[in-house]
Amino acid sequence: MQAAPVRATAIPSLTGALRAMEALLLGSGQRTARRNAWTSVLEDRRRAKDRVEAQRVMEAAGPRRTARPS
Repeated sequence: MQAAPVRATAIPSLTGALRAMEALLLGSGQRTARRNAWTSVLEDRRRAKDRVEAQRVMEAAGPRRTARPS
C-alpha cells in the first residue's frame, strides 16, 4: 500500500485568493481606503456593543431618579 502523495505547495485560502484578486484589480490607494473603511466599521460595531453593555449596567444599578419640579 502506498502513502497519499504530498503537495509541495499549500492550497491557497479563500482570503488569500481574494487578496490576490484585490491586488490585481485595485490600486494601492483604493486598497488602503477599503481597509480603512472596514476598520472603521469594526470600530463602530465595538463602540455600539460597549454602549449597549453600559446601558445594561446603568439599568441594573437602580431605578432612574426623576427631577422634581420646583
